[in-house]
Amino acid sequence: MKETAKEKNKLGLWTSTSLIVGNMIGAGIFLAPAALASFGSVSLLGWVISAIGCFFLVKVFGNLSKLVPNVTGGPYAYTRRGFGDYMGFSIAWGYFLAVSCANAAITIGFVSALSTFIPILSTNTLSAVATGLGSIWLLTWVNNRGIRTSGSVQMATTILKLIPLLLVAFGGLFFIRAANFPAFNNSGTSLFTALSNTVTFTMFAYVGIESATIPAEKVQNPQQTIPKATLLGLLIVTVVYVLGTVSVMGIIPSEQLKKTVTPFADAAVIMWGNNARYWVSAGVAIAAFGALNGWMLVQGQLPYAIAKDNLFPQIFSKENKRGVPYVGTLFSSVLISILMAMNYAKGLVEQFKFLVLLSTLSVLIPYLFSTAAYFILKIKSGPLKTGEWLQCILLFAISFSYVLWAIASAGQQTIYYGFLLQMIGIPLYLWMAAKKENSLFE
Repeated sequence: MKETAKEKNKLGLWTSTSLIVGNMIGAGIFLAPAALASFGSVSLLGWVISAIGCFFLVKVFGNLSKLVPNVTGGPYAYTRRGFGDYMGFSIAWGYFLAVSCANAAITIGFVSALSTFIPILSTNTLSAVATGLGSIWLLTWVNNRGIRTSGSVQMATTILKLIPLLLVAFGGLFFIRAANFPAFNNSGTSLFTALSNTVTFTMFAYVGIESATIPAEKVQNPQQTIPKATLLGLLIVTVVYVLGTVSVMGIIPSEQLKKTVTPFADAAVIMWGNNARYWVSAGVAIAAFGALNGWMLVQGQLPYAIAKDNLFPQIFSKENKRGVPYVGTLFSSVLISILMAMNYAKGLVEQFKFLVLLSTLSVLIPYLFSTAAYFILKIKSGPLKTGEWLQCILLFAISFSYVLWAIASAGQQTIYYGFLLQMIGIPLYLWMAAKKENSLFE
């Protein structure tokens, strides 16, 4: 049967998978083995635990896409259905700010990766800011061309970023030396504490697993496509993360690995010579560019979803002729530009770094509420058989506990300020709720 014009302007299975993989694999993964080396080889166990925990999250999001089909917003839409308008708004508010901070950080990572090829970007602030702004607004234009255009860019950049990672991940297995691996627990803390820290770190690398659920209305046959794409994305990313870390740790001596800021590039040099550094650096730049494209797509859809439910100014519900919520996309790009420029103002660097840490926590909270919403919506969906009850309880208990563990390990100060960040959105919610009540009254 022929696709209609409307169906052609939607994301298919592989494009949805590339959105998930592209959003999870940013420039940060190229630094992960060095960061994890300080914990020791226990970090490999952290990857495995995070992958298992994320598998249950994938099942939750897959089931939610069937319980709440064809609805844009992902965790926001699920939380609103399960807990009402306020909790839905609160989740969307924190998630939107989190993605804004993350996009600013990704832009900075992109500029940093380009400095390998354009050295002036590491010494001239004006050039760095101009390059960052250029990348943000180029992708704003791309995203306003339609979701299929954004999806095509995402597919291309995902394939290109995976090439150097897979070459090191699989090729590196032939260069491993057992003596290079760090001690099992290098952290100087108990095994449980070390494992908790590595699980928190590795869990953050899986942020983005929900990406295909957010533009659900723009996905072909979402009830089937989203669960398949989410599971495929998890499998691809887990292979890259685990094998990549094993290879890099086995190629580079642990003391050297702790100090390097380019672990994948250093491993590639040992394997294939000095020129390999450049194609790995190109991979970092492409990874950041692709992740920025994918998260901008997601960020533009979120204000649109909230505005459609009358919880955000109605102007954000407007779409252009290609079905893109252009007001939300433009607003997001302005916010990203401001946050990105903050990093280059000396007095604001520390504040910006803290915002990035805070934003990571703000993404985990929607995961927590999504798992709880799944339990509620599953019960409301109709009478359940004994086997379905057990499956529902088990899936909720494991996924909820896993995300709660990751949040608890983020530290008291981060959780405290995360709570304050959620509270800042209350005046906006009260204003929108009052407008909604007045319109109903009239």
